[in-house]
Amino acid sequence: MIRLDRISPENALAFKTVRLRALQDSPTAFGSTFAREAPLSDEEWLQRSHRWISDGSIGYLAFDGEFCCGLVACYTEESNAESGHIISMWVDPGSRRAGTGRALIEALIAWVSSRGLRQLRLMVTSVNTGAIGFYERLNFGMTGRTEPYPNDPAIVEYEMILQLNA
Repeated sequence: MIRLDRISPENALAFKTVRLRALQDSPTAFGSTFAREAPLSDEEWLQRSHRWISDGSIGYLAFDGEFCCGLVACYTEESNAESGHIISMWVDPGSRRAGTGRALIEALIAWVSSRGLRQLRLMVTSVNTGAIGFYERLNFGMTGRTEPYPNDPAIVEYEMILQLNA
């Protein structure tokens, strides 16, 4: 059974481990790179974990027993007070299609709904067709907004949005 824990200083090293695995497994899914984040000290990961327990943001780690098999984070957008922005969504390949990703997104939906937000937004790379299909199955839709992927100009990022009932 999958358990979700909020990212916090207490699990900062699990956060570090799963984030680095995510960057290695899916290098075109993130704005950062393994080469950029691997050298960060444990103290820097501890500081990063504090970011996800602040008032306007949240992050979750997914565990299957003691194995950390996924993560996601979300923050409220300063430019749009009704919107939460999803980042760092990843599920370990061995845990995909087993409900882990859905559980992570449902936890974010509950969080943004409790804050009175009306929508969830994210950016997904054009080459990440599995993620696009996953988000579409959860009723996210393309907005038509695109931007260049920062790590490879041949790749485009698409914005997707999920409208929530207020």
